[in-house]
Amino acid sequence: MPPSPLLTAVRDKLRTLHYSRRTETAYLGWIRRYIRHHRSVHPGSLGAPEIVAFLTWLALARRVAASTQNQALAALLFLYREVLGQKVGPLGVMPRARQGHRVPVVLTPEEVVKVLAQLDGNVKLVALLLYGAGLRLSEALELRVKDVDFGRGEIMVRRGKGQKDRVTVLPMSAVPVLRTHLARVQTGWRKDVAEGVTVPLPDAYEVKHPKAAADWAWCWVFPAARRTKVAGETRLQRWHLHQSHVQRGVARGVRASGIGKQASCHTFRHSFATHLLENHSDIRTVQELLGHRDVSTTMIYTHVLNRGAGGVRSPLDRL
Repeated sequence: MPPSPLLTAVRDKLRTLHYSRRTETAYLGWIRRYIRHHRSVHPGSLGAPEIVAFLTWLALARRVAASTQNQALAALLFLYREVLGQKVGPLGVMPRARQGHRVPVVLTPEEVVKVLAQLDGNVKLVALLLYGAGLRLSEALELRVKDVDFGRGEIMVRRGKGQKDRVTVLPMSAVPVLRTHLARVQTGWRKDVAEGVTVPLPDAYEVKHPKAAADWAWCWVFPAARRTKVAGETRLQRWHLHQSHVQRGVARGVRASGIGKQASCHTFRHSFATHLLENHSDIRTVQELLGHRDVSTTMIYTHVLNRGAGGVRSPLDRL
């Protein structure tokens, strides 16, 4: 089935404004749900009352989280303002999903060791970088060879959340295994180049520098096992490892470790920040390493430090 002209227009506008692919996927998904909810009526014939009705249904019937409802609202406002060119009137009062205060799951150093011991291969190396550098999963999988600076002990995160670049630490204990891994990747890269297989490049960089797609510096640190065909062409490309592969591997490792916590890939990032603060690292430094826009976001990790709630000692421990 050919894509809807409206959804194609939304996708083109998102890419023109350089929104991330994850945002693109999320926005298109919400716009599809909105259209289906209103029995496939074109959104141009709808307006503020229908938006409120959809968001109310999400809050009351679907019981979505506040962040989920806000994301749906952002997608619909983008549709009307940027694509349809229509002003959305006042939304008025509507039921809002409750914004709960959630403390992130954090592993102790001993629990991190137990989980890592259950991992192997690419999944283990990715997990080492998630915990050792505080990376998001998408940031780790989108690393290029040029982004890892062994000489300076740094990792450059390109176009992270909010399209921001930042520098974080390269864990020295991961360097030997990372070098060995890249040596294997380079062998596969040479074979790809010989067979005309390239890697996708951001934006119009391939137009400016067409040879860069076959350059070692632009190769993925974690390339996918399979090649994919470029849409509308016969040539092949190799993308990076898919997130689901790592997520499933980490989930199995957490279960096998027996730590009794509901941990995920993102838990390693939470643990990175918490352990740095426990070791008396400056919170502004941790903020920069994590790429948080505001220090208040980083402050959440001060609530899970391994010193009791608010640093208070329980009276039971004084008996």
